[in-house]
Amino acid sequence: GGDWCFGATDDDGGTLVDSPPSEYAAASANDVAASLESLGPPSVAGPPRSYGLGSWRKEASAPVTPADVATPIAPEGGGSSATTRPQLRRRPIVAGNWKLNPATKGEAITLLKLLAANFVNHRDDAISALSGAPEAVIFPPLPYVADAVCILEGSGIQVGAQNVGCNEKGAFTGEIAPSMLVSSGCSYVLLGHSERRTIFGETDAHVNACLRKCLEQPALRIILCVGETLREYEGGMLERVVDAQIRGGLDGIDVGVLMADRVVIAYEPVWAIGTGLVATPDQAQAAHVAIRNSLSNHYGSEEVGASVRIQYGGSVTPESTEQLMGEVDVDGALV
Repeated sequence: GGDWCFGATDDDGGTLVDSPPSEYAAASANDVAASLESLGPPSVAGPPRSYGLGSWRKEASAPVTPADVATPIAPEGGGSSATTRPQLRRRPIVAGNWKLNPATKGEAITLLKLLAANFVNHRDDAISALSGAPEAVIFPPLPYVADAVCILEGSGIQVGAQNVGCNEKGAFTGEIAPSMLVSSGCSYVLLGHSERRTIFGETDAHVNACLRKCLEQPALRIILCVGETLREYEGGMLERVVDAQIRGGLDGIDVGVLMADRVVIAYEPVWAIGTGLVATPDQAQAAHVAIRNSLSNHYGSEEVGASVRIQYGGSVTPESTEQLMGEVDVDGALV
């Protein structure tokens, strides 16, 4: 989504060009570790800690069980806005989109090694899921995916692709099939990113076709991106825009897919990406409520709206993560 990208750069790539790769990568890896540490499980001796998921607080002595993840709980306050729907315990997910960065394979390998070395909270993803620690995913450029899968093996950081096509095989020069991603070690894929929509003209129908094809791969999860432009936001069209993107992107998708956590939604306020404008926690919360309402209305069930994980993806920084995650309906960040 925004400018801080798990070791990537801003939209212009300036930081990577201006700084030596090793120094840049070290700083980025440390930022990632620090940000995720702020969201990680509390220490054994520490007090209960809010995870921003319905202001869910848990004691270190009471680990999360699989049943807890799907059990409705009442909000305890702490977010700026509340919803009337059931509040569920949803595992946080933090994802880093590297976009078209870094410039060389050598720089990518340096960064990946530093990420693996600094990422200490997620060595066993199954244990991390039960402890409530955030799920972590990176989306490097496609030429670096194989290196990312190899270097990050055992770190708990998952690897995804920034885009994928809607065909399995054939005469489609330049396209990538979902099955190719899975066989290369990817567990996630981004679809409908604002840059794909605005720069490359991808429509809701195209995103939907790609999503359907991805769902044919049981090991692949999708992060579906939605969000409004500045003009749309100022025109009061946020709810209308995200509702159209949700309905279009999920057209014909069975409710079981959503309840099985195959699709994560990422809210990207396009006006807050690379512009210097930042959505407040209140604004992010309001947008996430609108998305949950859209999901509930589309599937005729408030449980669906309450169950789906929704990330915030507009100009996220390590400093703003804690505030954003303190909102009831914000389940993580796409950065």
